[in-house]
Amino acid sequence: MSTERRPLAFDPVAEASRLWAERWDETPRMRAVTSLMRVHQLVLSELDELLRPLGLTFARYEVLVLLSFSRRGSLPLGRIGERLQVHATSVTPLVKRLEAAELLRRTPHPEDGRAVLASITAKGRAVMEQATELIVGAQFGLGSLSEEQCDQLSTLFTTPRAAAGDFS
Repeated sequence: MSTERRPLAFDPVAEASRLWAERWDETPRMRAVTSLMRVHQLVLSELDELLRPLGLTFARYEVLVLLSFSRRGSLPLGRIGERLQVHATSVTPLVKRLEAAELLRRTPHPEDGRAVLASITAKGRAVMEQATELIVGAQFGLGSLSEEQCDQLSTLFTTPRAAAGDFS
């Protein structure tokens, strides 16, 4: 079931910026954040729609990719939250949905009795590979940007990420 978007007759970020500037300062930063958040929502909607036939959302896909990147194919739930920058209470429902679909399994941590490990299954790896093909084919929802523009964005976002403590 595809959700086709109809474009607005005006640029909502430009209009919000105009109205913002009439009342408050920091219009360039407001415009940048609003643009960033709007693109985030548009890209996320596109990727979620793309992954829906596989029973995934982009958030669930990120969990599978993260587990596939780990040495043992498993991580404690708390570490998943840290790496994906989501609250621990958001990790549990993601993991439960993936477990119900037999894409991962939860087991007690062998060294920390309070922790739970999530481990990707063979089925989870296969679905993750299918999902990756779809996402790469869709150019991560950013096909309207050149590779150079993508590199520029990544470089530009490094400064606020570092300032926010994302990495040292």
